[in-house]
Amino acid sequence: QVQVAESGGGLVQAGGSRRLSCVTSRNTFGRDAMAWYRQAPDQAPTDQNELVALITITDHTVYADSVKGRFTISRDNAEKTVYLQMNSLNPEDTAVYYCNTYPILGHSWGQGTQVTVSS
Repeated sequence: QVQVAESGGGLVQAGGSRRLSCVTSRNTFGRDAMAWYRQAPDQAPTDQNELVALITITDHTVYADSVKGRFTISRDNAEKTVYLQMNSLNPEDTAVYYCNTYPILGHSWGQGTQVTVSS
């Protein structure tokens, strides 16, 4: 079973920054587009989670309009890790953040990492 572990969340003041990491055991990682998604803290992850950012196998990136210019996604194929650098955080960014393939294709979700932004 594929293991996914997100980390780096926490409580941060508005205007602050966090860097999220996602380590996966997926054998196809180097051939998968990967993405960060987010979901309200009181809801379980689903395939309808909000897409925050994605990165292709050629490092092409796409961002949701709400985070464009503030968040940066990157990947390290050797470490099977995806990162999300989040700057200029605001309370609307409060959520549980998950990583998964893009598209999701029914792949399992990790536990996510919660980010709470205080005003």
